[in-house]
Amino acid sequence: MTVLEDSSASSAPESDGNGGGGLVFIGMAGLLIALVATVVIIGLIGLLRDESDGGGATGGEGASAGPTTLGLTLSEFKIEGELEAAPGDVSLLVTNNGSQQHNLVVRETGAESPMLNTGENATLALGTLEVGTYELYCSVAGHAESGMVAPLNITNDPAPTGEAAAGGTHDHNSPDFDADEMDAIMVNSMLEFPAETDGKGNQILEPEILPDGTKLFKLEASIIDWEVAPGQIVEGWAYNGQIPGPQIIVDVGDNVQVELTNNTPMGTDIHWHGIRTPNDQDGVSPFTQNPIKTGEVFTYEFVADRASIGMYHAHLHSQISVPNGMFGAFRIGDRPYPRGETISGITIAEDFEPDVELPMILNDAGTVGLTLNGKSFPGTEPLVLEAGDWVAADYYNEGLTAHPMHQHQFPQLVYAKDGIPLDYPYWADTVNVAPGERYSVIYQATDPGVWVWHCHILTHVERDTGMFGMVTALVVNPAEG
Repeated sequence: MTVLEDSSASSAPESDGNGGGGLVFIGMAGLLIALVATVVIIGLIGLLRDESDGGGATGGEGASAGPTTLGLTLSEFKIEGELEAAPGDVSLLVTNNGSQQHNLVVRETGAESPMLNTGENATLALGTLEVGTYELYCSVAGHAESGMVAPLNITNDPAPTGEAAAGGTHDHNSPDFDADEMDAIMVNSMLEFPAETDGKGNQILEPEILPDGTKLFKLEASIIDWEVAPGQIVEGWAYNGQIPGPQIIVDVGDNVQVELTNNTPMGTDIHWHGIRTPNDQDGVSPFTQNPIKTGEVFTYEFVADRASIGMYHAHLHSQISVPNGMFGAFRIGDRPYPRGETISGITIAEDFEPDVELPMILNDAGTVGLTLNGKSFPGTEPLVLEAGDWVAADYYNEGLTAHPMHQHQFPQLVYAKDGIPLDYPYWADTVNVAPGERYSVIYQATDPGVWVWHCHILTHVERDTGMFGMVTALVVNPAEG
């Protein structure tokens, strides 16, 4: 009260003998009466407005509702729950009812829940959403492709909260499930193999031989339209217009130059994964070099001083460029075949040479998604052989999760890991390849027929719309004569 008296001393009338406190009390009472009157008037105006427009907060186009929380569940491999809300403040209560980790991402806003273990839940606040459709998906590699995608519809006429709507894949427990129809979808998708697509990766890159014998390889990084499967065109990030990028093969002792022209919209570099180089050629911006800016050219140079089965890929912004296609195989010298060795009773000839050699580059994310050598079934390329042929394959995992690569009928002899010969090669029908790893195998196609070759994470190869993804086949013809 003293402060109030002091601040008004110059304009207040003199005391009438009852003291200044009376004036202050009367002034504050008047202020309280004015505030109460204002609140009443505002309330009456609001009531009149509600009556004039029917009392609906969403009566106009894009009008905002109060805060809404929608319940969603995640499982293998679908997103289900409440998928409609009025425009306004929206949150998602996300529960993982599946048997493995999942999360939820809203593509248009970038909002992302934490990774949830089985039984865990989290609330994802999206803020104010306007009328429109928003894509929800799980960002775990391969999960969106396997069906964990659903639309979130923000509409002025949403379904009542609490009414569940199914997203993701077909609900096999629903009364309209037709087993014959599902069989036909799967079988017909398999019979489409092999299907032609534009573009082929892994083509061997021929070098320019400089006067001193140096082998010069020229690469261009750019964004292209890439046909992953028939009619499925994606925006790929490529070297020399192909995914995977071209194979680079040199001999031990070669002096190597790789000239990279960057025509992507952001800085880049090349890391030589599994290849021995000087530190300043390792391709890790900004530690070993400056980023190669858009339109710039940079030349790497090193001596290929030891046999290697490596790969090359971008390191700067790799979370974008690599899953989208900027990777390729790089081999120095001959593969270290276990010639003359006997493994589990099978002897590899002293003069062993395979009939077919190929890289098998695995991916599971980005625009390219679940693919073998840049293609998704039925666009993957079959391997056509004659009974008795030997195949040498190098698995390269450029993806974000491990892939157990299963070969039907023909055991694979695993003889090298990351290009390093194994002291004890072993036979396996399934080889688990983690991100960044390379496994080298040989096998003999002894029996005629069509034999499937695929990742054995089953949701990486089949979904309710049919076979897709990381599947190809050996077509083994009877031996001539």
